[in-house]
Amino acid sequence: MAEPLLRVEKLVRRFGGILATDNVSLDVASGELHAIIGPNGAGKTTLISQLTGHLEPHSGSVSLAGRDITYLPAYRRCALGLARSFQITSLLLDFTAADNVALAAQAHAGTSFRFFANARKERSLRDAAHAALDRVGLGHRADIVVNRLSHGERRELELAVALASKPKLLLLDEPMAGLGVTESQRMVKLLQELRKEVSIVLVEHDMPAVFALADRISVLVYGRVIASGDPAAIRANEDVKRAYLGDQHVVTHHG
Repeated sequence: MAEPLLRVEKLVRRFGGILATDNVSLDVASGELHAIIGPNGAGKTTLISQLTGHLEPHSGSVSLAGRDITYLPAYRRCALGLARSFQITSLLLDFTAADNVALAAQAHAGTSFRFFANARKERSLRDAAHAALDRVGLGHRADIVVNRLSHGERRELELAVALASKPKLLLLDEPMAGLGVTESQRMVKLLQELRKEVSIVLVEHDMPAVFALADRISVLVYGRVIASGDPAAIRANEDVKRAYLGDQHVVTHHG
């Protein structure tokens, strides 16, 4: 079998006496969309933070493309091809959509932040920004200041910012949060396109979206993975029904 792109083995993270991550093991194959679901407080964001390097585990390991990255800082992981789109928006609201993506491209290229004007003037950065915006359907909004974009457009812009670093693996923390029905449908279509180009770990509460998109789903409850498998196996799993899916109406397609 091929080496998985991401391998997480027996990851443990405590906060006081609470096991936020309780011996979590999972892997993500190249080209796969792997969803992580579970109730609030299950430890999903804590897990993602350990994958990105914003939080260190107390034990266990994380490897990317066969390389141990367990204790690498976040910026080193980004350079190796890991990108995250945040649950809480981290955009520069007073700059345009293109500025935000150009800055991300500039950071990935390793050029200095000393002169913001460089990101606006340098052709390669502008081209990279516009290409990323086109990929998420925001090319026509490139010159709009972020605080004038709709909530849905900002979520799409966050994806463009993450894509500017040319990641191998994209970690998405609740990209559907706060979206209306139409915006959610657009996001699902967008992720269906992006998954052809980049492997994705998706943390999400929108179950119809998860079941429409995921190749595999891991279910996290109280910091433990209680089940992992394809959508049909997860839908049929009695432990998952009891712990999480019980009263959620799960359909096989979105919209």
